[in-house]
Amino acid sequence: MFDLVPFDSRSGGVFDYFDRMLNNSFFSGYDAECAPCRADILDQGDKFVLKADMPGFRKEDIKVDVSGDMLTLSAERKEETNGEKKNFIRRERKYGTLSRSFDIQGIDAEKISAAYQDGVLTLDLPKIVETKPSSRKIEIQ
Repeated sequence: MFDLVPFDSRSGGVFDYFDRMLNNSFFSGYDAECAPCRADILDQGDKFVLKADMPGFRKEDIKVDVSGDMLTLSAERKEETNGEKKNFIRRERKYGTLSRSFDIQGIDAEKISAAYQDGVLTLDLPKIVETKPSSRKIEIQ
């Protein structure tokens, strides 16, 4: 039975504990509740494309909110409760929330679209088209 339980393979030296303390994981355990979503932002000329890794979430658990010039991605992973007790030997799958905000100045917020596939949230963020005032000739009377 003991071979089913994974063990911590870190060396456990004094300096490792100090490093973890500096990385702020010493006080919060080895892992965060949910890792923050990592994002790539691509400039495709007329729009930006934001791709955020959100593995393990269902589409229904993800929210995309726009408030002013701020876009916020948030997701919540809820604990599965079926009313039945399970005999876990070890439980490493965490439940919790994550949230990340982006400044969207210069983005047409009304035309933002989103898709979620294979754990990646993709947002199309169209740029605001700058309108140049038309020039006209004014006759002098």
